[in-house]
Amino acid sequence: MIPYGKMTPQERRGEYERVSGEFADLKARGLKLNMARGKPGKEQLDMVSDLFELMRTPEEYVSDGVDVRNYGELSGLPAAKRLFADILGCRPEQVFVGGNASLQLMYDTVSKAYTHGLLHSPQPWCREKTVKWLCPCPGYDRHFMVTESFGFELIPVPMTAEGPDMDAVEQAIQDPSVKGMWNVPKYSNPDGIIYSAEVIRRIAAMKPAAPDFLLMWDNAYCIHEFEGDYVEFPDILSECARYGNEDMVFEFASTSKVTMPGAGISCFACSEANMEYLKKLLTIQTIGFDKVNQQRHVLYLKDKAHTLSLMKRHAAVLGPKFRAVLDALDREIAPLEIAQWQRPKGGYFISLNAMPGTARRTWELCREAGVTLTGAGATFPYGKDPADSNLRIAPSLPPVAELEQAIAIFCVCLKLSALEKLGV
Repeated sequence: MIPYGKMTPQERRGEYERVSGEFADLKARGLKLNMARGKPGKEQLDMVSDLFELMRTPEEYVSDGVDVRNYGELSGLPAAKRLFADILGCRPEQVFVGGNASLQLMYDTVSKAYTHGLLHSPQPWCREKTVKWLCPCPGYDRHFMVTESFGFELIPVPMTAEGPDMDAVEQAIQDPSVKGMWNVPKYSNPDGIIYSAEVIRRIAAMKPAAPDFLLMWDNAYCIHEFEGDYVEFPDILSECARYGNEDMVFEFASTSKVTMPGAGISCFACSEANMEYLKKLLTIQTIGFDKVNQQRHVLYLKDKAHTLSLMKRHAAVLGPKFRAVLDALDREIAPLEIAQWQRPKGGYFISLNAMPGTARRTWELCREAGVTLTGAGATFPYGKDPADSNLRIAPSLPPVAELEQAIAIFCVCLKLSALEKLGV
């Protein structure tokens, strides 16, 4: 294959006619394929459906002397706290266990800061003239939408191969109106980057001008390797405490891609001082989350070691899907020099940077041919990618056979948009 940028105008016209014909044939098939969101596939959900075979005897409804069917235990079952603490590397007393969605806990943490302020807030954020928020990009669209929904000014921060550009972060936090930052520190969404030890150290050691700066540490993929062995990762609570910042961070995790997104459990972890402050606010909001489901997960997952063995089974399903996508990109796109992409070893996404100015067009062509992708621009604040380049691919949901069809269409659409941009 000749790189598109090195073709003569006549060669590009011929290639455009060939690829256009291929696109017409694919479009005529009337396919409906989805690579939009990081949902576990049916095989993964079937794998863990025996979760619901537990809790059949009265004894199984008692945990540490607590009848899980009744009121109480606002911050979660002690056994569920121990489970998450084991996985995250923190202490059980630092863990609050919630329902199925960690995003709900994230939203609620920001909401509490907005309506009541945090532990060290001079006033609730709703009374601040301006609230600014740091958003490493490309990043998770739902994170950005949470802070945008409260009217915060979202500030993009470039992602590097080691995590957020810390020079940019350290400069930005000198502004007292900068109140927080989103992070997906292990297998970041969508780049699949693991923050380096130096980036984590600099984050933990930050001295923001805002006394109530909120470090949102969404450790969604902390045990989600699909290639290679489990990668150990620092406990951010201990790291922050080392630099006198124990109250700065809230860490989040869930079993959404361990058991079932619709019927899992989630948590946040924070300093004990933050825990006491939040519990006073949360006790007005709720009597507690679903402790029956917490107990079910404790019985099913047992501990970190047993959970990691389950994740190996997930990896056996996910690995071939990611390889199918990456192999197609290597074969069809790499020789043409029209895009670059990350090669993650965990998480749920592949981040691709197309030729600047072609991401939205590629997305439109994919939609026309029956392939659903996350919207172009979604990985940036306000849905605006300044280079119109980044596209997020989610290989997890479709079976491999469907995935191969979807990525074939994606490659054709990527070629067409690049040829149009180069001029044909």
